[in-house]
Amino acid sequence: MLEGKTIAFLAAPAGVEQVELTEPWKAIKDAGGTPKLISTKEGEIQAFDHLDKGDRFPIDATVGQAQAADFDGLVLPGGVANPDFLRMNPKAVRFVREFFDTGKPVAAICHAPWTLIEAGVVRDRTMTSWPSLQTDLRNAGATWQDKEVVVCTEGPSTLVTSRMPDDLKAFCEATLDAFA
Repeated sequence: MLEGKTIAFLAAPAGVEQVELTEPWKAIKDAGGTPKLISTKEGEIQAFDHLDKGDRFPIDATVGQAQAADFDGLVLPGGVANPDFLRMNPKAVRFVREFFDTGKPVAAICHAPWTLIEAGVVRDRTMTSWPSLQTDLRNAGATWQDKEVVVCTEGPSTLVTSRMPDDLKAFCEATLDAFA
């Protein structure tokens, strides 16, 4: 389904929700795609299981080295600290915006839409997120829905969003469809 496609996963050096990284990663690999981990610093990232440290994962490139042109899609895993850190990094924000500028599909779960807000790409989009982000998304011009997955095709690229780890099955299925 995704043979020959390379998918970027953008995560901060610390704070990504591990299951929101590993489950979509596995889905991409199982579908024949090649996932690549992008971060703001070289080396490894530290994942978390809520507030507890999880595993460490080696990155493939930094946001300064990577370009959307190198990928067929983008996954933004959540966690509270992860997108908060990313939205403060101009290179990470630029990297995310490039996917929308070039019409490539993007999938974001949980708190990840914070980075999308900073990239200025949520206006007139229908989406979901962790419930505490709904006011932020509405204030940025998005229509927020409380659903396990929302697929929005009203814009330059398909945008898949989900609320939380409990929604990962639906999120992964919709993400694979969008990337195929």
